[in-house]
Amino acid sequence: MVPQMKEKRPVRRSRFPASVNGRTESKYLTISDADRPLELSSGGSLPEATLSYETYGKLNPTRDNAVLLFHALTGSQHAAGFNPAVEGVGDLWSKDCHEGWWNRFIGPGKALDTDQYLVICANYVGGCYGSTGPASIDPRTSLPYGPIFPRISFSDIVDSQIRLLDHLGIETAHAVIGSSTGGQLSLNFAVRYPDRVKNVVLIATGMETTPRQKILIFEQIYAVENDHNFQGGNYFGKNTPDSGMAHARIISHKTFVAPDLLETRVNPDSPHAEKSFGWYQFNHDLEAYMLHQGEKFARRFDANSYLRILDAWSSFNLLAETGTSDYTELFSRCRGQRHLIFSIDSDSCYFPEEQKRIESELKKARVPTTRITVHSEKGHDSFLLEPEFYSPHIRYALG
Repeated sequence: MVPQMKEKRPVRRSRFPASVNGRTESKYLTISDADRPLELSSGGSLPEATLSYETYGKLNPTRDNAVLLFHALTGSQHAAGFNPAVEGVGDLWSKDCHEGWWNRFIGPGKALDTDQYLVICANYVGGCYGSTGPASIDPRTSLPYGPIFPRISFSDIVDSQIRLLDHLGIETAHAVIGSSTGGQLSLNFAVRYPDRVKNVVLIATGMETTPRQKILIFEQIYAVENDHNFQGGNYFGKNTPDSGMAHARIISHKTFVAPDLLETRVNPDSPHAEKSFGWYQFNHDLEAYMLHQGEKFARRFDANSYLRILDAWSSFNLLAETGTSDYTELFSRCRGQRHLIFSIDSDSCYFPEEQKRIESELKKARVPTTRITVHSEKGHDSFLLEPEFYSPHIRYALG
């Protein structure tokens, strides 16, 4: 039976273009069908799931110009333009969220040219920016799901966005694009739905979650779980686990920015500079900078959502999720696609060796593949900050 999917709220069309200076609004899709809920890899299901998404550009008459963009770990559906508020998100939608996170890449004449393509970006199911997640109201109890929200896998996130493409009438996407964890979602899409995409662009990502990443993930989970305000995830209407969330961000942030660049971002006049912890007082302005990054993150992200997404990242396993025994067999499904892979030479979150391995395995499976090494001083965050290194290659690959 075809699922009954409907817009949860009326779509208000903006008169502004989706560009750096344009106003955008999130749209909402509710997936709801008693015979076909959103089944989850954990064995559970969501009888009703809402996806928050944004689109930029127009779908052409043949419906073959769509580009599905997967955001990274704590990103959102708001990839381009200016969006000052998302319904139901409240204070989590801080000023840091208002500008599209890929503004420099999306718009007329840019890497994702909205004169040519319809660009679609959706917030992960399990997230906290309008899609159904732990902070959403459970229709069975009229209370937030909180800690009873089920485990989410990357396959579940991809499956929910397949339902979005179905809703939009898109059988085959011209491309899927993802950076960081978004790249792993793009790989998941490519191998599980090989006939539904022609081009795959992977930026600063990996084929597996490495042991080092699993340790970093566990450190963050431990930090959040051990904040006394976390209370097993039952913190709604109470004090939120801001200290644990800030600690988690400090753990992760050092992998996003190249070590040599961190000190250049320090503001010696930061209000945190005089902060102390009992007997300890800051020795370096860098400590104040890292604390500032952590506290900003704690204000804009829900802790239960963060744990669900970290868990999905930690458990990412393409072979297990597809029931295949080796990568050559798995990637042989992708021979009808073209893959473009970007490495960042200063990346300490997903090291360049990880993209080399993807390239090697794809080529073993005879999948048309190109890998570009970006020489940058900015580390993992280069994919957000330096469109000049990526845009010409993306335009060429998609064209």
